[in-house]
Amino acid sequence: MSKKEKTKTKKKKKHGFRKLLIVLLIIFLLVVTLGYYAVDKIYEQLNYEETTSLRYESLKEDGVTNILLIGNDSRDGVSGGRSDAMILLSISDKTKSIHLTSLLRDMYVEIPGYKGNRLNAAYSLGGAELLLETIEENLDIEVNRYVLVDFQAFANLINAVGGVELELTNEEVKWVNAYLNEYNIINGKELTTDYLDESASGMMHLNGPQALAYSRNRSIGNDFGRTERQRKVISAAVGKIPGALVSDPKGLLGDVLPNLTTNIVPTECFSLAADAAKFLIYDIKQGSIPMEGTYKDANIRDMAVLEVDFEANKEYIRTEIYGSMVEEE
Repeated sequence: MSKKEKTKTKKKKKHGFRKLLIVLLIIFLLVVTLGYYAVDKIYEQLNYEETTSLRYESLKEDGVTNILLIGNDSRDGVSGGRSDAMILLSISDKTKSIHLTSLLRDMYVEIPGYKGNRLNAAYSLGGAELLLETIEENLDIEVNRYVLVDFQAFANLINAVGGVELELTNEEVKWVNAYLNEYNIINGKELTTDYLDESASGMMHLNGPQALAYSRNRSIGNDFGRTERQRKVISAAVGKIPGALVSDPKGLLGDVLPNLTTNIVPTECFSLAADAAKFLIYDIKQGSIPMEGTYKDANIRDMAVLEVDFEANKEYIRTEIYGSMVEEE
C-alpha cells in the first residue's frame, strides 16, 4: 500500500470515528432530553411544599446527598400526626454506597424551641422543617430535603411494582392480619380483606396493604424490628421499580406520586436523574440509629424513651456514610 493510500485510509478511519462520536453524542443528548422531559412530567404530579429556612441550603454536602423519607401516620392524607417512620436515605459518592438508616422514633432528643421529647414528636410540633432541624442538631448531619409518604402512597407503591417477596415467620403473619384490620376499616373494606393464611410461614408474596401491615408491626422486636421490616420492604420495592416503569408507568406514577409531598425542587430532581446510572452500581447498606450498645431504656416525664449516646452515633455517621477516617488519639 502506498503512502498516499495509507494516509487516505487513516483519514477514513478518523472520519468514521468522528461520525461514531457524533452519533453517540446525539443518542446521549436524546436520552438526556427524554430523561429530563420524563422527570418534568413526574415532578408535576408531586406535591411541592417549600421550607423557607432551607430554600438556599444545598441538596448535597461533602459528597453525600441526604433525603429524609418520612412515613406520616395521619389517616386522612392531610398534615398532622406523628412521623410513624423516619428513614434517612444517604447517597455517598465518597463510599460509593446508598445507605438506608432508620431513625428510631422513641429516641429522646432536644427539639429546638421546645422541651426534649421523642424524635417523632418533632414532626407533630413543627412539621418536616422542625424534624429536619432536630435531626441535624442531635446527630450533626446536614439533611435539608425530605419526601413525605402517607399510608396510601406506601400501599399503592407496593401494588404498582407488583408486590414484594419477603420471608415471614408465622407470628409475623398473624400480626399482618391484625394490622390489616385498621387499614380495612379506614378504607371501608371487609375486615378480613387480604388476610394471610394464619397457619403459613416462609417466603410470601405481599401486596400493598399486606406490606404496609408488615411494616407497621412493632409488637415483634419492638421499634428495632419494625424499622428493619420497613427497610426490607423498601429494598424489595426499589429493585422492582425499573421494571414497573417500563411495564406500567402510568399505574406507578399515577397511583403513587400524588400522595407524595417534598421540598425537593425540579433542578435537584434533574440532577438526581442525571446521576441515576451511577447509583445502580453503588452498594446498598442498611442500619439504624441508635446503634446497638449506644442507648438505654429510660423514663423521662412519664415517657418510655431511648436515652442515646449521640457521640457514638455521630461517629458512625462520619465513618460509614461520609467515609471519614477516625482520628487517632
